[in-house]
Amino acid sequence: MTHPLFLGSEFAQYPIAHAAFHVIPVPYEATVSYGTGTASGPAAILEASNQLEVFDGTSTPGEEGIHTYPAVDCTGEAHTVFERIHNAVTAALTVGKERRGIPVLLGGEHSITTPAVDALQAHLRNQSPDEPAPIGLIQIDAHADLRDTYDGSPHSHACIARRVHGDLKIPLLQIGVRSLSPEEVIYRAAWPAGSDRPILHHDAATIVPGQVTAITLPEDFPRHAYLTIDVDGLDSSIIPATGTPVPGGLSWYQTLSILESLSMQTSIDAFDVVELAPMQGMHGCNYTAADLTYRVMGILARSTIR
Repeated sequence: MTHPLFLGSEFAQYPIAHAAFHVIPVPYEATVSYGTGTASGPAAILEASNQLEVFDGTSTPGEEGIHTYPAVDCTGEAHTVFERIHNAVTAALTVGKERRGIPVLLGGEHSITTPAVDALQAHLRNQSPDEPAPIGLIQIDAHADLRDTYDGSPHSHACIARRVHGDLKIPLLQIGVRSLSPEEVIYRAAWPAGSDRPILHHDAATIVPGQVTAITLPEDFPRHAYLTIDVDGLDSSIIPATGTPVPGGLSWYQTLSILESLSMQTSIDAFDVVELAPMQGMHGCNYTAADLTYRVMGILARSTIR
């Protein structure tokens, strides 16, 4: 039985051994705490992708090759699902163009990021065992996601940055945050720039009114990164179809410009787009999430750092 393809209306399924981008749908929804529907996000993005133009305004990233996988089985306990995600990302990293496939995860709730980051870090450590922190996490999000637990779960979508930073020992760059708990403010402050794994942040209250379109990474930021995009990081007028929309977020071109600037400073080796919760009659949000996914593919395809 065939499965939906990302931009399948324009590109045939690319051979797995030669594709640059490896799209992995992950319809996981277990800990959402307000609006629901993220399990439908991957299918909605795949369907909407068939309406995209192949030219993204600068180049045609689909020509680099896109291979879409069947959706990850998201039944069972969290640890079982996370192991499947880890395995899927690991497999994608070792195939593809020049055996350096770029996993592109479509969520699903934000908790899917943790096993994906773990897989990328393990992969790079196997290649460079002497690097203590071979990757950093770049996070576009309305929320800091630094809670240790939420609703009794350490694997909540509200805890992914804490799991990555606290458990996987990975430095963070947070962009667009505008909703934090007191616990998160304290935790953030304990890891300033210059610490062994800092939590760097460019919050919305500063970069949105200031119309910031480029971010300069510190010299000691890891030379490889995982990018996670919670769609609520963009302003809620752009993608209101998400579980916890927050006003005051990033604009469309600001987001793309910031990502362009970062892609020229660190190698973004995998990324995800998460927390789309499709709403009936608001198919534009699905299209925007698909377009964002494709635009990021283009940014990475054009990057000179790999």
